[in-house]
Amino acid sequence: MPFISSPVALILGFSLASLGFVPTQFNLGALTKKLLSYSIIGLGFGIHLDQAIEASKQGLGLIIASIFFTLIIGNLLTRLLQIEQKTGHLIASGTAICGGSAIAAVAPAINAKDEQTSLALATVFILNSVALFVFPAIGHLLDMSQHAFGTWAAIAIHDTSSVVGAAGAYGDEALRTATTLKLARALWIIPVAFLSSLMFKGNSKKISVPFFIVFYCVAILFAHWVPNLQPVYDQIFFVSKRVLVVCLFLIGSGITVNRLRASGLQPLLLGILLWLSIGLGSLTYILLF
Repeated sequence: MPFISSPVALILGFSLASLGFVPTQFNLGALTKKLLSYSIIGLGFGIHLDQAIEASKQGLGLIIASIFFTLIIGNLLTRLLQIEQKTGHLIASGTAICGGSAIAAVAPAINAKDEQTSLALATVFILNSVALFVFPAIGHLLDMSQHAFGTWAAIAIHDTSSVVGAAGAYGDEALRTATTLKLARALWIIPVAFLSSLMFKGNSKKISVPFFIVFYCVAILFAHWVPNLQPVYDQIFFVSKRVLVVCLFLIGSGITVNRLRASGLQPLLLGILLWLSIGLGSLTYILLF
């Protein structure tokens, strides 16, 4: 339904999960992952190649700086808060690149335990949910332009679903900018996972590549090379945005009070401090420059 926005969908999903109405016989995590991949590929048909190149050029320096800044600060805070090193690195990697996808890629590369991975995922998951509500409100409060907000969302929000959800709630131009920059940022999963495996003497052969990024780029190129199908691309873009709302409903369905409690105080504090650092730092840069 068109009046159901991304934040509303998330709340509905969380409400159903809290009331015990979410069926356990279905693997909602796998379904959500597939739908999210398909929706992002579909969004590629609404991105103009020239705009994508220009946005990537403008944001490349900020992307690289934010990734390494977050990883360095994450390492320092992990030691300061006396958090288990692999857990802290997973949270920092998720904050630096793209939330759950980055954690899922880095975890096997550093031979992380299941509980370490789950703790990092839960921490990032909570902050993603908060970002979906807080970022658009701050954007409107500061009267940010569509392009500026899309850039900020792509840099400062962890997971791709929340980036696209927050930017989509702000406007179509913000959505296009955020999607382009976020997926350019997501490409850093591969080198960061490889470097992580060297740091922790893990297994670099277990690094997984998110192939939806490749198909997203193919969708942009196809729309550029075959422009006479623009009305079809517009419909695909619209449907993809609505599928994304369904994804956020399913993500909300996976959040429970027990899962929030299990994240613990110190890892959550690490996640919040990292999030504030990258969020305020990138916002200041965008507003000033």
